[in-house]
Amino acid sequence: MAEEGTNLLRKLEISVAEAEKRMGKNSVNIQETYTVYLIETRPIEAVADGQNPAPDSLWRRYSEFELLRNYLLVAYPFVVVPPLPEKRAEFVWHKLSADNMDPDFVERRRVGLENFLLRVASHSVLSNDKIFYQFLKEENGWKELVFETGFQAKADSRLKALNATFRVKSPDKRFAELKHYSDELQAITSQLLRVRARVADRLYGVYKVHGNYGRVFSEWSAIEREMGDGLQSAGHHMDAYASSIDDILEEEEHYADQLKEYLFYAEALRAVCRKHELMQYELETATLDLAMKKQQRDELATGTVRTFSFKGMTTKLFGQETQEQREAKLQGLEEQIVEGEELVKEKTVECDEFVKNAWVDMVRFKEQKDRDLKEALISYAIMQISVCKKGIQVWANAKECFSKM
Repeated sequence: MAEEGTNLLRKLEISVAEAEKRMGKNSVNIQETYTVYLIETRPIEAVADGQNPAPDSLWRRYSEFELLRNYLLVAYPFVVVPPLPEKRAEFVWHKLSADNMDPDFVERRRVGLENFLLRVASHSVLSNDKIFYQFLKEENGWKELVFETGFQAKADSRLKALNATFRVKSPDKRFAELKHYSDELQAITSQLLRVRARVADRLYGVYKVHGNYGRVFSEWSAIEREMGDGLQSAGHHMDAYASSIDDILEEEEHYADQLKEYLFYAEALRAVCRKHELMQYELETATLDLAMKKQQRDELATGTVRTFSFKGMTTKLFGQETQEQREAKLQGLEEQIVEGEELVKEKTVECDEFVKNAWVDMVRFKEQKDRDLKEALISYAIMQISVCKKGIQVWANAKECFSKM
């Protein structure tokens, strides 16, 4: 384990080395094909000392990664927990397979799962979680540890979160702005991915048209004596250009995956906001309940009812309570008030602690996001410039071939 306050990546090399298809029976005893991923870990100290020990390795299914992340969301509600890569391909250009068993898609998901583990292992809080360490090191037993935490019972339902959203009386402006920002981030990255898919589709078409140029020039060269060599050379340039599309589109998909990570990060941001709304709602409910209890105590002590209430009606109908009954009720209310004050204090501390931790993590996330997206956009621009330069070079070469005819 890493020392408290440090991250696990300083102690351990982590990789998802390969993916493998397997056959087996699911929970309802139906035969299915699924993919497993090989996680390898190796102590950094051993590598630094010049040793080359064999890595510890184990296989995990995608569903196990999902279970780990769901646990982290509940255990660390103030953290923007890194997202998993998509389960099925979204925002793909139409020539690319959306099949989740397609080898290219499985490979991209392998890279995404490795990135998820590296994100968690580099986080100063998440990386110190014992269950995460068990996930990396122990083939069996880690699931039992997860379920022993009771995280499923602690997970907040969507209905409860929606109820809190509409009933919080004094929402924190910072979290309201963060929620709005996450919605905008998701909308903009979705638009960007759709545009990118259209650009990739057009690019694919342009390259295939150059393949047609190559075929036509080659066929034409066969019937020409004087121009034959020039036409054939131009055709070769066009063919080479057309065949390079696969590498370019692979690079395009890598860029798309970087954007998709932040598309899914938007939901992680909203999860933090929802948790804060729930805490705020619980605090407001506890405060209101305490105020009502104090009002009931004052009314009972003075014998006056300030507002219309069921108690006031029963008093009029059935007469005043005896002194013993009033004292017993007063004692009960005093005990409830003490409990209520403790609950309000506890909820206030919990909410304040959540806000403090959440904003520390938010600063970390924003720095990471700015750095990653800046790097991705610059890389994409460089790639597009390179593609255009290749096109210009191909036609410059073709022009030279034509001029020699």
